[in-house]
Amino acid sequence: MKNKKIWVIKAGSQMVIDGGPLLIRDWMRQVKCLKADYNIEVIWVTSGAIATARRQSGIKGQRLSEKQALSAMGQPLVHSLYHLGLEALGLRAAQVLLTADDLGNKKRRLNLVSTLTTLIEWNVTPILNENDTVSTEEIQFGDNDRLSALVSIALKAERLILLTDVDGLYDRDPKTATTKHPAHLIETLPGIDKKTLALAGKGTSTVGKGGMRSKLLAARETHKHGIDTHLIRGDRPHSLVSIADPKRFGKSIGTHVSRKRRR
Repeated sequence: MKNKKIWVIKAGSQMVIDGGPLLIRDWMRQVKCLKADYNIEVIWVTSGAIATARRQSGIKGQRLSEKQALSAMGQPLVHSLYHLGLEALGLRAAQVLLTADDLGNKKRRLNLVSTLTTLIEWNVTPILNENDTVSTEEIQFGDNDRLSALVSIALKAERLILLTDVDGLYDRDPKTATTKHPAHLIETLPGIDKKTLALAGKGTSTVGKGGMRSKLLAARETHKHGIDTHLIRGDRPHSLVSIADPKRFGKSIGTHVSRKRRR
């Protein structure tokens, strides 16, 4: 493990349900490439359990108990997509469901780190998600962006990559941009301040619980702990391996929040 790099990669609900099996299989091909060609081990965080159950069952369910039931229905469906995608490549997957208390409690956090480390040593790719089936309002992470940030910190990951359905953070809302006042992608950020957070607005994802603001808050946490964070469009070709090898695949994509330099 000492010679390996660890990346935490999080896929949002919108990407999972819109991309479906084909996109997930492409992601898993890139995971294999990262492992084989760049000595990078991946811990994958996925959303989409509740959204998948809603789409397949037609049940909307807005109460907490209903969302928990939907999560129980959708979680095995989502995990099976990752399992099949990795199995086709000769790799194995492990499902890990977490609550906020698992990372807030020191002993349980250390146990989690030990489990994830062992899985990586066994050449098994951990697929993480919040355990919405048992989570309550008091212990929920709020969204998987925060979960992925906390896991990155606990594992002392090199990078956190947040896959979304937009290209990254813009200096103005692209939906309201005009020819005279176009929106420009912000490619690099030295950190996350109040002005940067304001660019994300107050909106959340139409499918999941996150949104651009939650991703910036996650990047703010990882930045403090010396972890590089990338906000990128998940369905862009070679989206993951281009970060590992920008010379081969062209310039870096999305928005890169550089890690805080240690003195």
